[in-house]
Amino acid sequence: MQRIRFEALVAVLALFCVVGVTFAARMRLGQASSQPAQAEPKGTSIQEINDGFVRQFSKQIAGREQEPAGQVFKNVRIMNNVPAGRFLLIMNLGFSHALGVTCTHCHAEQDFPSDDKRPKRAAREMATMHRSINEQLAKMQNLETNSQGHFINCSTCHRGAVDPMASDR
Repeated sequence: MQRIRFEALVAVLALFCVVGVTFAARMRLGQASSQPAQAEPKGTSIQEINDGFVRQFSKQIAGREQEPAGQVFKNVRIMNNVPAGRFLLIMNLGFSHALGVTCTHCHAEQDFPSDDKRPKRAAREMATMHRSINEQLAKMQNLETNSQGHFINCSTCHRGAVDPMASDR
């Protein structure tokens, strides 16, 4: 029984690796054909830019930080039950930090809820994959004990790069 579970997990992880490599290749192709990104003001770091967006949205949702993100923001499909204030932190210090990008890598600057940008749609697919892997890891019984549990997040593969393959430098 344990051997079957292990082989199933290996098969699932192999599938995710194939999906990840395909995703990375598509991203490289998409980046080659897309318009160049607009230059940010000199001396402005990615984190400073993202912090600016978080300050802007924090002001807009003042008093509603503890309400579910799905009720406070438009078009939230993942983490919609997370408190809105925490949702902003996850996006800023989790997603964008893990990929080394500004918020506008995925979001249209003038219309954050829009799904027009491919990276935003891809991020949702990656979040589904991430959740599935973590569910499988939680079921594993023969891993060494870890008080924090066994889990992955965006940084596990991306390590600060949009292209997970480039993060192996």
